[in-house]
Amino acid sequence: MYLQHFGLRQPPLGKELTELWDDGALAQLAERFQWLLQSPGVGLLTGEAGVGKTAALRSLAGKLNPHRYQVIYHAETDFGRLDLYRCLADSLGLKPSYRRAALWRDIKAHIHTLADSKQLLPVWILDEAQNLPPEFFRDFPAFLNFAFDSRDLISVWLVGHPTLAHTLERAPYAALASRIQARVHLKPVQERERFADLILHGLKHAGCTHTLLADSGMEILRQASKGLPRHAGRILRTAMRLAVPRGLNHLPDDLLQQAIEELR
Repeated sequence: MYLQHFGLRQPPLGKELTELWDDGALAQLAERFQWLLQSPGVGLLTGEAGVGKTAALRSLAGKLNPHRYQVIYHAETDFGRLDLYRCLADSLGLKPSYRRAALWRDIKAHIHTLADSKQLLPVWILDEAQNLPPEFFRDFPAFLNFAFDSRDLISVWLVGHPTLAHTLERAPYAALASRIQARVHLKPVQERERFADLILHGLKHAGCTHTLLADSGMEILRQASKGLPRHAGRILRTAMRLAVPRGLNHLPDDLLQQAIEELR
C-alpha cells in the first residue's frame, strides 16, 4: 500500500536494492574479495548488525562467472561442526557421510576435482560466523590443508559481528587466524553528509522523485538508526506506512518519531 501511495518501485533501502550506495567505503572489500579469487584463502568481514555486510558480499558474489566460481552461502551457523560440513557437501552436490573422516575425504576429493577438471573455485560464505562452534574454528585449518598444504583450492569468507575478530585472536584459534589473508571491517555511516547521501540514494533507487524528509528529519533518522542502513530502512518504511492513512506525501518529524517508537 505505501509503495503505491509514494509511487515507489520497491522498499527504500530494502533487500531488493541491487545498486548499493558506495562512496568508497566498499572499495576495500571489493579489492580483498578479488584477492581471494586470484589467490584463494580465508577472509574475515566484520561489522555491526545492519551495517550491510551480507548485502555487500551478495552484490560482489552476484557478479561472478558461474563457470569459474561456485558460490556457497550458509547463514545457519549455530550448529555442530559435522552439520556444517554436511551442509557444504550438500551444496557441492554430494551425499553427506555420517562420519566426519569420510565426509572430509569426500568434500576435499570433490574440491580437487573441481579445481583440476573444471577449473572451478568454490567460494564458501559463512554468515553469522560468530555463532560457529569452537571446535569448528580449531579444526578448520586442517580441513583447508590440501596436498600436503601445497595448494589453496577454496576461498572462505567468515562474516560476523565484531566479536568474531576478538574470538579469533584467542590462542586456541591461532592456526586459523594465521590463514586469514584479508580482513575488512565495515563501519556505520555516522557522518551527516554521507548519511544523507546514503538515504537519498536508497530513496532514488526505490523510485522516489520528491523530497520526503526535512533536514531535521534526516538528523532524527541518522541518530535513531545510528548510521546503520538496515535500521534506517526499517524506520523509513514504518514512517511511510504511518503516513498513508493520514494522506501525507512526506515524512514530518513527528511521524518519524512515532515510527521510531513503534520499532522499539
